Amino acid sequence: MGDHRSVPSVSIIVCTYARAALLRETLLSLEQVKGIETAEVIVVDNRSPDHTAEVAAECQTRLAGTVNLIYVYESRQGLSIARNRGIKEAKGAIVAFLDDDAIPSEEWLECIVSAFERHADAGAIGGIIRPLFETTRPDWLVKQLELGFTIVDFGNKEKLYPRRFHPYGANMAIRREALGGLSFPESLGRKGQSLLSGEESWLFAQLRKKGSKLVYVPGMSVLHFIPGDRLRQDWIKRRFYYQGVSYAVWGDKWTWRAKLVATLILKRIYLLVNAMFVRTPGQRLLKECRMESIRGSVDTLRNRGAIAES
Repeated sequence: MGDHRSVPSVSIIVCTYARAALLRETLLSLEQVKGIETAEVIVVDNRSPDHTAEVAAECQTRLAGTVNLIYVYESRQGLSIARNRGIKEAKGAIVAFLDDDAIPSEEWLECIVSAFERHADAGAIGGIIRPLFETTRPDWLVKQLELGFTIVDFGNKEKLYPRRFHPYGANMAIRREALGGLSFPESLGRKGQSLLSGEESWLFAQLRKKGSKLVYVPGMSVLHFIPGDRLRQDWIKRRFYYQGVSYAVWGDKWTWRAKLVATLILKRIYLLVNAMFVRTPGQRLLKECRMESIRGSVDTLRNRGAIAES
């Protein structure tokens, strides 16, 4: 469904699973992005059971002459698998990732290109991810819970990402040369309806070890759709639980597991002490979410131990 034209400067990868209506809005929004004619857009359909293929074909026809849209079907389920397939198909020196429910700003692509030109030592960049709520923002959604919904705003100044943070999948770009053969770990990341994560944290940790800088570029902004069925306390608790699972899956070495156990003990003590100062529903939910993250890690470590002993 479409051929590559001249070698693009940027390959924009949109991985999608069973969200055809949202994908249509994302793809059609690219027509307004400045410089889009210099890029290629690769839609990686991760075995969607809906009419994603038809939507991609429709958008390809509507955007012909403006957006070089390429459709790829990936039968193996998993976001990391889909992202790696996108990288394999990409021709650009820069691979940019956009969620299938995110709308980029008009300056998005220009900001990506200019940021990599300014920062020769940058292996990856990311920007602001603003929420587009389907329903009213709930009162319990405190600042510390925003990252669980991929809401990201580190201010209006360009800078290195703080140590514990990195670019996020809804809006990130990576210099292909910096990858040097690295790929997203396929044991981590979303698979179907699973909330397993951690693949981005792993990859960017490896880039940092190799000396690459991770740069926050506020002009590189997107609007990210947050459906009403996610704006529930049970969903964000489940999201944190799987974050804990991801931490435990991340490292295979016993040194990593020992370090994780020590960290979990300290976190548990901190939360028990901090509970005495919880006053608002948002603070209470935050404490419960953090406890769920600990539980997810502990459950996973226990299961691994049971497997090792069997």
